[in-house]
Amino acid sequence: MSPIIKRFENIKSLINNSNVKIVAVTKTFEYNLIKPLVEHGHNHFGENKVQEAQAKWAVVKKEYPDLNLHMIGKLQSNKAKEAVLLFDYIHSVDNPKLAGLLSKHETNAGKKLKYFIQVNIGNEKQKSGMALDQLDDFYNYCINELKIKIIGLMAIPPNDGQESMYFKNLMQLNKTLGLKELSMGMSGDFKEAIKFESTYVRIGSYIFGNRI
Repeated sequence: MSPIIKRFENIKSLINNSNVKIVAVTKTFEYNLIKPLVEHGHNHFGENKVQEAQAKWAVVKKEYPDLNLHMIGKLQSNKAKEAVLLFDYIHSVDNPKLAGLLSKHETNAGKKLKYFIQVNIGNEKQKSGMALDQLDDFYNYCINELKIKIIGLMAIPPNDGQESMYFKNLMQLNKTLGLKELSMGMSGDFKEAIKFESTYVRIGSYIFGNRI
């Protein structure tokens, strides 16, 4: 068994919850390193750049039709069309312009994606995400006017030692909107995120090792 599979299975045993999906974050890693996990049967992978994902996954997705590709990074509006064609989930919907383009390209492609609204849970100026006081209006715009499938909220909390507070706040916001899925938690804090009902954890370095 390869070290990658051993680490992945160890993470699964730590999570021990069939409702939690591991999004294996493969950004910067070459496909040869990722391939053992694909062949192992895992089918949720995350990238943060459209161009890198196209080069790495376009052919692989045809070979593995059950594979789900997640866009977890900041999505630029001019990449929305390519993102719709390649990805199955987008975790970083954070403004009306982007949401509108995604809706348009979905219709043109005859494809329905699953979306998370990224929330700026710590109100950090340097981070992407919908402001808390605009979240309700944006959510209603997405589902009622654009008719895109919002399945949950996503956030990257501030690195200030208060992750539990932010995870709890996002969980409560998610419940208020009646959403069932929740994307929060990464390699360093996924166990804490699961305590607050995260259903998608985004784990890279704990599986594949440190990025160079």
